[in-house]
Amino acid sequence: MLTIGLIALGCSKEPVQPVNPNPDSSNPDTPGDTTKIPGDDTLPVTDDKGTQTPMPLGTDAAPFGYWVYTPEGYATDTTRYPLLIYLHGSGEVGNSQSTPTDLDKVLTYGPSRMIAEKHWAPSHPMVVISPQCHEGWWDREHVRAFIRFVSETYRIDTTRIYLTGISMGGNATLDQLNSFDDNQLAAAVPMGAAGVMNDLFTQRTARVPLWMFHGEADEVASPEFPMQLVSAINALNPQVRAKLTLYPGVGHLCGEMTYTGTGVGFEDPAFDPFSMDIYTWMYQYTKVKH
Repeated sequence: MLTIGLIALGCSKEPVQPVNPNPDSSNPDTPGDTTKIPGDDTLPVTDDKGTQTPMPLGTDAAPFGYWVYTPEGYATDTTRYPLLIYLHGSGEVGNSQSTPTDLDKVLTYGPSRMIAEKHWAPSHPMVVISPQCHEGWWDREHVRAFIRFVSETYRIDTTRIYLTGISMGGNATLDQLNSFDDNQLAAAVPMGAAGVMNDLFTQRTARVPLWMFHGEADEVASPEFPMQLVSAINALNPQVRAKLTLYPGVGHLCGEMTYTGTGVGFEDPAFDPFSMDIYTWMYQYTKVKH
């Protein structure tokens, strides 16, 4: 069955929307994840003095409600900061226009959680935007419009726009890379992502530095997909080689051990090492504007 599946991946010629591999909390038969995140209870508290502010849907013209984090100096300097956008998984979907407290779901995982719990300490200050999907799925056009909106609304270095996401958000991260020839991204880090690969998908995705993370025991989104995608990208000899880090024995929710860096040392040595935090890795890359 695996061989048949890989042949199908290689033969598809039309761009397609990645499938949704996310567990449905309303369906008890859907596989979930009980992974114990290495070191997740020993993260140091930082002295970060940035501000994370809720922006419920309808507060401004953004297509999503969102949390916006600005570094300590943002209010007083004129610096244009790198932008990191974090896309959550299916469990954090909500409508903050009708139910403002729904926006708190976005603080469950990822950089938004790290900021809320005072664990945020990247090497380079950046604006962090964490939108909330209220449509059941991250619509590619709406995500694209959102990226443009926040990059024009906040004081952003538009050559340093980075996108990351877990599960459904990981899929949506890849979707931005494979759906547009002129995406706005300097680098991308999807986690626990799945999809359907084809030639155009691979060619477009190869244009942006990519580092994928996945659990080898993921029963929701097979690790075969990132293995095949990264291999196909690197076969094209891209300017920046795509990376893949796999965690043995880890299920679908590999995100927190990656965002926090507590997964360092737990990776499969047969694949790319987790030798640098993802924020420093992304910061290496800029988007050349034509």
